[in-house]
Amino acid sequence: MKTKLKAIALFALLISSCKEKNEPIIVTTDEYHASVDKITNIMIHDIFSPPVASRIFAYPNIAAYEIVAQNNSDYATLVGQIKDLTSIPTPDKDIQINYQVSALIAHMDLSRKLIFSEDKMEVLRDSLYKVWETKNRLTFNNSKAYGLKVAEHIAEWMDKDNYKQTRTMPKFTVDTDDQSRWQPTPPSYMDGIEPHWSKIRPFALDSASQFKPVPPPPFSMDKNSKFYKELIEVYNVSNEMEKKGDTCEEIAIAQFWDCNPYVSVTQGHLMFAKKKITPGAHWIGITKIASKKTNADFDKTIFAHTKTSIAMYDAFISCWDEKYRSNLIRPETLINQYIDENWKPVLQTPPFPEYTSGHSVVSGAAATTLTSIFGENFDFEDDSEINFGLPVRHFKSFLQAADEAAISRMYGGIHYRSAVEVGINQGRDLGGFVNKKLTMLAK
Repeated sequence: MKTKLKAIALFALLISSCKEKNEPIIVTTDEYHASVDKITNIMIHDIFSPPVASRIFAYPNIAAYEIVAQNNSDYATLVGQIKDLTSIPTPDKDIQINYQVSALIAHMDLSRKLIFSEDKMEVLRDSLYKVWETKNRLTFNNSKAYGLKVAEHIAEWMDKDNYKQTRTMPKFTVDTDDQSRWQPTPPSYMDGIEPHWSKIRPFALDSASQFKPVPPPPFSMDKNSKFYKELIEVYNVSNEMEKKGDTCEEIAIAQFWDCNPYVSVTQGHLMFAKKKITPGAHWIGITKIASKKTNADFDKTIFAHTKTSIAMYDAFISCWDEKYRSNLIRPETLINQYIDENWKPVLQTPPFPEYTSGHSVVSGAAATTLTSIFGENFDFEDDSEINFGLPVRHFKSFLQAADEAAISRMYGGIHYRSAVEVGINQGRDLGGFVNKKLTMLAK
């Protein structure tokens, strides 16, 4: 009898262990941040240019946001607000779906399609899939199918943004006869990157030239001209910084905001890349800091990242439109040629024309957008560069951080003052336009 009872108990235990779990799947903001951080790290490994990196951030965020907006009445769809976006598919009402699972799956899947090292993203994806499937297989499968369907919808829209066409357009032609025009700079003497980026379809902007800045000061090597005064200012500031040595605050600022993924290091006959995040990635890091400091929930975190990445994406289009229009020579080239052949900037000069400063434009746009979300006097510690051996810096507002990012380019010896000052205003104006045009919070 006891043996029979034991057998029945064992059979019951086996039956219960085979039953599907029906626990709620909780998606955390940390899991979303892990997805964004993974993509940032992969982009560093794969070496994407700053404009292309902004595209990799923006589309996956939009995919996730549209799913969130469909199920949260606090947020409004971007359909009708950004160019050519159509409504994402709607799931069957009778199917149990976790929209936050779907949003993160859409984010990961679209991100994976935009990078080279897909396998690195799949490691994170598969680890999350395993946990979610264990919690509730039916809900997970439904949510996964829906997330992938939305990712496919956004991918089809993305593929019409003219990016693929710009891959086949001719390289930038260097004009060696005009001394005002940009020339490739040491040590790699790379070609100008993304000369056709202004042809990429923007999100909120009417056109790439909508925020066309005033032209740079007319090129002149006359010592009384504004252009020459700005050139010699870069040289003099650099020399003063060098005298201060390792304790120089301006050098610390320049290094903190370097964000150049193209830094080349030469050791003997060997040249290799020193990998860093892009300007957009730095501001995505600040968006994470703000989201975590305010304990933003999953949906608000997605909203903050989406709005900020849209502004930065359009900022790169606006800035690159001007860069290849004015096609202005970098300080390093002129200083070496006319003033001091042994001079080197604190930062390595990036491979594209000088005016306006990309970091200034993007920082102004990102800071203005983040201010609209988290407030004007948002005090924060920026630890975005810790992984690159740089200390935390403290800021009293996003706009203060943007101003420092902008002036860092002159401290670094890679931009004239006009590119910095006009660039930060160009970015702020663009960010203000994005804030005004996009109604993402439902009224």
